[in-house]
Amino acid sequence: MFPAKLTVVRFSLFISHLWKAIEHSLQVVLLKKTLHYMKALNRIMIFILTITILGSACSTSKKNSRAEVRNYSPVSKDLYDSIAYFDSVFFNAFNTRSLEKLEPLLSENLEFYHDLGGVTNYNQNIDAFRKTFESDRMVRRELVRGTLEVYPIKDYGAVETGIHRFYATEKGQEEKLSSEAKFIHLWQQRDGEWKISRIISYGHQEYLK
Repeated sequence: MFPAKLTVVRFSLFISHLWKAIEHSLQVVLLKKTLHYMKALNRIMIFILTITILGSACSTSKKNSRAEVRNYSPVSKDLYDSIAYFDSVFFNAFNTRSLEKLEPLLSENLEFYHDLGGVTNYNQNIDAFRKTFESDRMVRRELVRGTLEVYPIKDYGAVETGIHRFYATEKGQEEKLSSEAKFIHLWQQRDGEWKISRIISYGHQEYLK
């Protein structure tokens, strides 16, 4: 038999070591949990930061786009009004399928540059318009408000830029947005008449197959 005092001492040492072992285990567990929570919190913060940056970038882009439209001021109000008028006459003729009203506004030296269709001349475009007007598929052009800009070209005429959309109506169906594109029209003034001599159509977004 061990003396009672020695047994108590050994028991006390055992309890002390046991407590330290438990304390150490708890610290390890707490440390692991803390690290886990910190990693999760870090991922959440990165996600929030990313969303904030993307949202800010989109907002800035939209503001800049609106600012660009608002900041445009015609060099000549009379020239702007004249070209805007002829643009409306040309596309009203297009929308109403009137080749008689559309044809006089195109120069016989016309060159049409289309990012998807290539380059075509006056005769090819007149034929294309005729086929479009004879088709069962109705097509309507709409100028995007606020995008029209007009600048003078010395000793020649003017250049018109903008964005327009085309809507298609299949027989027996409702009208649908077909495409959107940017355009450049070069207008030549000769003998008091305005005619389109060059067309550039680009940046097409097709919405119908």
